[in-house]
Amino acid sequence: MTATTEVRSSAGSPARVSGTVRYWAAAKSAAGRAEEPFEAATLAGVLEAVRAAHADRPELLRLLAVCSFLLDGEQTGGREPAGVPLSAGWTVEVLPPFAGG
Repeated sequence: MTATTEVRSSAGSPARVSGTVRYWAAAKSAAGRAEEPFEAATLAGVLEAVRAAHADRPELLRLLAVCSFLLDGEQTGGREPAGVPLSAGWTVEVLPPFAGG
């Protein structure tokens, strides 16, 4: 993620790109799958799409509020999801809190 080219729409906002959401541990169980595709411009867009697609899975919705996220292996830290643009082909990894760490 260190050398990226951010795609922008003609309006100057990040363009929607395709990638993969990968769920780990309890998030994988709560989502009922290991991964799924996404199309979004920002991390906030991915999270919004996941919430909409899994509105019938309250445990996943609860977990998303406490998960950490990796974008192509890099931590997002405390950055606001709406301010985290994505690049095509990236993997967004959803990491619930782990015991002891």
